[in-house]
Amino acid sequence: MTKTRRIAKIGMLAAAAFILQVIGTYLGIKVGGFLDVEISDLPALIGALALGPGAGVTIELVKNILHCFMTSTGFVGEAANFIVNGVFVFTAGMVYKSNKTKKTALIGLVLGTLAMSIAGIFANMFLLLPLYVPDWPAAQRFKTVFTLITPFNICKGAVLAVITTVIYKKISPILKGRK
Repeated sequence: MTKTRRIAKIGMLAAAAFILQVIGTYLGIKVGGFLDVEISDLPALIGALALGPGAGVTIELVKNILHCFMTSTGFVGEAANFIVNGVFVFTAGMVYKSNKTKKTALIGLVLGTLAMSIAGIFANMFLLLPLYVPDWPAAQRFKTVFTLITPFNICKGAVLAVITTVIYKKISPILKGRK
């Protein structure tokens, strides 16, 4: 695949991810008042599996940069989305890249979900929640991270893994230039 085609595919997946993120934001389905229920990480996850982990992270980055101009979170929401989901797609993509089988994809998706959850714990405890709600004491952050954010990330990872498992083989030939 030429460099130009690769960039074009990453761009199309980033655009799809951004559109899904905007739709998810405007549907307004939230958990805990601030966690958006949406599937905008699906194109990045598919991109990480088909084009490599760097492509998945790039898709996440572009999606979140574009979304910064549409929200009032002071970029904290987008930073959270990028950190947590960037770790997810990178981990899944790296594991799958080593041996491209269905079993390895499943292992990558499970490890990606775990890595996303762990990254979410540290990022939210020490960076994101202190920026977003600076008045919260550490005990409140701890409670929110372990009773709301971490279960949300695990459920989100599981849902994305199931959807990816169902659609990846149908989409990957298009992304890889095969019919």
